Amino acid sequence: EVFNQALPRSGNNLFVDNAALRDALRFNAPGLDTAELRQLGATLAEPGMQTHARLANVHTPEVHTFDRFGRREDRVEFHPSYHALLGAALRHGLHGAPWADGKLAHVERAAGFMLFTELEPSVLCPISMTYAVTPALRANPALAAQWGPLLTSRSYDARFIDGLRKTGVTMGMGMTEKQGGSDVRANTSQAAPDGADKWGRRFSITGHKWFLSAPMSDAFLVLANSPGGLSCFFMPRLLPDGSVNAIRIQRLKDKLGNKANASSEVEFDGATAWLVGDEGRGVPQILEMGSMTRLDCALGTSGLMRQALTLALAHAAQRAAFGKKLVEQPLMKNV
Repeated sequence: EVFNQALPRSGNNLFVDNAALRDALRFNAPGLDTAELRQLGATLAEPGMQTHARLANVHTPEVHTFDRFGRREDRVEFHPSYHALLGAALRHGLHGAPWADGKLAHVERAAGFMLFTELEPSVLCPISMTYAVTPALRANPALAAQWGPLLTSRSYDARFIDGLRKTGVTMGMGMTEKQGGSDVRANTSQAAPDGADKWGRRFSITGHKWFLSAPMSDAFLVLANSPGGLSCFFMPRLLPDGSVNAIRIQRLKDKLGNKANASSEVEFDGATAWLVGDEGRGVPQILEMGSMTRLDCALGTSGLMRQALTLALAHAAQRAAFGKKLVEQPLMKNV
């Protein structure tokens, strides 16, 4: 018989239990209806969702560079639990939905992002980038007009097809290269002019990215050197004609954490992309997206700290030592 061990924590509403978060919302958004956050808090504490979180990290993504006939495929396969988690995040509007729902929606989304982190943070990488891309994408009005509604859609569509044929899309970004790291001015990827169409100036990009997270996203903002200097480009995963863009996945990163999400190294073999913003102004253009993802880094960190505290309190309230519950012991009270 096993005794004096804490029971697994499940069934608690993460939003209702978080007095600090509810107080912060009352102060910063007194007119906000928190009914959906309450529903999200209950969903995230369900045993079934906790099982999805575990399985998505145990059964990690696998890259399939070629199909069984020897043709380039460059697809990443995820466990079904990954898709279940990603779908839940989109349904609750943690991606681009706030851009269509008004100011308070951004506050609500920030609170929801923190809550979801307590369940599973890895899948929030593409969610965060999909949220952050909208301000940057507006620099190409034609792309923003067609892709904007798909970025705010709460429908999760995992099909590997042209993004414009889907009910909802996600987006990623690619800046880092092997030789430069954070010094993106050292990027060597080259963008050659390739005409123009309804999305504006089109380019063919050849080069690499040392870190391209969520490579199964429907499109990416990437940096490459064009004749006018380092510029920002919109690179779809599949082209409008349905063909797969020349984004070659070299391998997936072997990471200490963030296991459920695929992070990859890629090469561009003449990949098609469209200019976003002014040529030669790629860094400030893509940093419009980067600054928004940094917000989510802070939100996610807060969520992780909250979950660690919650688990510690639950453990200390149940386990006894030297005749008292841990929470009743003087040294533990000090902590």
